[in-house]
Amino acid sequence: MEMSDITRAIAAATSIAASFDLPVNDAIVLHNSNKLALRLTPCDVFARVAPVGEQAAQFEIEIAQRLAEVGSPVGALEPRVDPLVYKRDGFAVTLWTYYEPVTPHVPPAEYAKALEQLHAGMRKVDVASPRFTDRIAEAEEIVANPDLSPKLADADRVFLSSRLGRLHRAIDDRGAEEQLLHGEPHPGNLLSTKNGPLFIDFETCCRGPVEFDLAHVPEAVCEHYPGVDQVLLDECRQLVLAMVGAWRWDIGDQFPNGRRIGEEFLRALRAGPPWPTLDAMGTRLGDL
Repeated sequence: MEMSDITRAIAAATSIAASFDLPVNDAIVLHNSNKLALRLTPCDVFARVAPVGEQAAQFEIEIAQRLAEVGSPVGALEPRVDPLVYKRDGFAVTLWTYYEPVTPHVPPAEYAKALEQLHAGMRKVDVASPRFTDRIAEAEEIVANPDLSPKLADADRVFLSSRLGRLHRAIDDRGAEEQLLHGEPHPGNLLSTKNGPLFIDFETCCRGPVEFDLAHVPEAVCEHYPGVDQVLLDECRQLVLAMVGAWRWDIGDQFPNGRRIGEEFLRALRAGPPWPTLDAMGTRLGDL
């Protein structure tokens, strides 16, 4: 979000919390992109804020509630308020439990076990959700429409469109077993808490092969996850690089350093296998 929007978003979140007698003296920005993640203190509430119409907050709430009911390792909604999407000043706000981090990173074996448990719980949840191919189609639309990605060079547009289309067909044609997935279970969406690793941010839930989820996590985590189709995982890793690269060229994208990220993801795709994981790309970008 732009700074002016951040100020308004914080005001909306703090006002909503205060209306439930949750004391707020400060709002700490934990993450800012198209959505804003805040820690409200001293009430210790985790608030997620997005412009109305640009989020799937009600879907996320339903998924989180259903997964909690079956004992999945997920972050809980704030118990002191009703589990609803609250709207104020053009923003949609959801309130969650804030968890104090125990360690900076979740060890790979624990990460894999938590993801395996999450997937097991998701197989018990019957909820309407998009398919992973819908997310590919969104990326394809951005690349295909110069009005949506005006700064993407023509040669890069052709390359990225071709790669997305080929991977879309190749993975879909495999006919792998599908289930409900997190959609983006990368390290930024896994908390290290005293209750163990907990996943957050379920707006991207979709149906697909588990390898699509695994394509978002570090390599060492995949080594501890049972029954992985390595060929399918490699295709999904390449697909994730192409999708993330496409999203960074979206004219409405507000991810920090989005252009630089988009360029680096294109370079990684052109360089060929072995396909880097998202955390490896993050390290690479940090070293540039």
